Amino acid sequence: MFVRVKDSPNSPKKAVQIVQTYREGNKVKQRIVRHVGTALNQDEVNRLQELAYYIIAQMEHQQQPRLFSPEDMAQMAIEARNKPEDEKPLPVDLKQLREKQRIVLGIHEVYGQIYNELGFGKVLNNYSRKVAAVKNLFHIVMGRLANPASKMATVKDLEQHFGIKLSLASVYRMMDEIDDKVIDKIQDKAYKATQGLLSEPIRVAFYDCTTLYFESFIEDELKQKGYSKDLKFNQSQVLLALLVTESGLPLGYQVYEGSKYEGHTLKNAIERIQHQYNVSDITFVADSAMFNKDNLNLLNQLNKKYIVGARLKNMSQNIQKQILDKEGYTILKHDQDNEISYKELLVNGQRLIITYNLKNAIKDSHDRREYIEKLMQKLKVGTVKATDLIKNFGYKKFIRIEGENSISLDEEKIAQEELWDGIRGIMTNDMQLSVGQIIEQYHGLWQVEESFRISKHDLKVRPVYHWTPQRIKAHIAICFMAFTCARHLSYRLRIQKELNMSIEKIRQTLVNIQLSILKDLKTGKHYGVPSAISQEAKKIYHAVGKKLSDVPFEIT
Repeated sequence: MFVRVKDSPNSPKKAVQIVQTYREGNKVKQRIVRHVGTALNQDEVNRLQELAYYIIAQMEHQQQPRLFSPEDMAQMAIEARNKPEDEKPLPVDLKQLREKQRIVLGIHEVYGQIYNELGFGKVLNNYSRKVAAVKNLFHIVMGRLANPASKMATVKDLEQHFGIKLSLASVYRMMDEIDDKVIDKIQDKAYKATQGLLSEPIRVAFYDCTTLYFESFIEDELKQKGYSKDLKFNQSQVLLALLVTESGLPLGYQVYEGSKYEGHTLKNAIERIQHQYNVSDITFVADSAMFNKDNLNLLNQLNKKYIVGARLKNMSQNIQKQILDKEGYTILKHDQDNEISYKELLVNGQRLIITYNLKNAIKDSHDRREYIEKLMQKLKVGTVKATDLIKNFGYKKFIRIEGENSISLDEEKIAQEELWDGIRGIMTNDMQLSVGQIIEQYHGLWQVEESFRISKHDLKVRPVYHWTPQRIKAHIAICFMAFTCARHLSYRLRIQKELNMSIEKIRQTLVNIQLSILKDLKTGKHYGVPSAISQEAKKIYHAVGKKLSDVPFEIT
């Protein structure tokens, strides 16, 4: 098989195809194995070619997955569904038909394809001998993609809607198979799959941390109280660090005890990237939580490039004065909707890029007014305690406490805060990139922020309903596998089909790909009737090289 780029007559579009050569008699012919996508420029051609070569590698080394056990009616329906369509009419008396089962196919057929291409079916130790555990892991990951919930709820949902019956005890036994060695394999598969999709070495990694809480107040070596980003300060938690590429594709993750300060996790991330993945020339992009003296000194000592958010108000009075001085700002972007300008300073041998964004300034002013209005309402009530307001960081910035319980607005603090509206800072030791490139790469942090949103909300990685450190790590590993599948499918749709679908929209589309299994009461025969097919569903199936038909068929 090889990759072919074909021009379209009278059109700038170029089709990227996977083509196979075969012999028919004495003639050598070619057939299109898969149409990967259509490109409008050379950059899109390059990205589609990268994906095509990745697909070829997977097609040559992976076998097609089996979704259900052979004795199950659902599996029989799947096998019959994937056979070539028979043109013969089906002699059926509709009055004799009764629905026996309705199963969801889309999640397993599409995400199952991605799962197997990523190699997740071979991560368990001695996987060839642990058929049940391998099957359980696959279905639990599919269940999390379809309808994330507790393991007990997932087992029930799989049986009710997918035609898959699992034992909850066997699911827990499978989770006990996910040790540190397996977790390393999972991350290695995810990293290699991401690397396989990209023709160039990974040069930029976006890094961030979040916290995952438990419905528990009990602490141990992993579950500990700490600064909670979910504002669950009285509950135990763990700290999750995540690395993704500029496209949002996952590189790896690490779980830390809940009391660990996120700024102290960067050294471990650097060592992991450098030694486990053998990547040395990489730029770390992180928010201001990573901006501390120890981290920057470490990165500089290791000759690592970084782009991090700067805590401008923690800098010296002299630097702050230069930042607030409107002279020396250069306009970077100006249109009817917004204006962005910047100023560059040299601070301790590093580049400090200060930006002023008019839209952000308007938002900052609006948010502050809302805070002050809420504060004024509380002050009017007259029952609020000074100690309660001091504990609230948002209010604390704008109030003056006099005596034991005399509270008033601090107009001087408010005026000082106004000076910083729309101003942000970025620190970097990269002397080669332009200011525009630095700002663009820093703004790419939304990829890792969105990744946490997907993990927390779409895949519901929190709250965690497991209590032992090993089970907690296994749960997070399963969520990471689901997240990796979701990100890879989303990436393919974006570059192959120019289809920007949210993870939730993809999920809704796939769970609506269903099959009704009907039984003829008179003849005893079974028939499959596929659900209606949307255009989005066709594009999703096509992106993973699968056909989707709505033609009824006999199950034999």
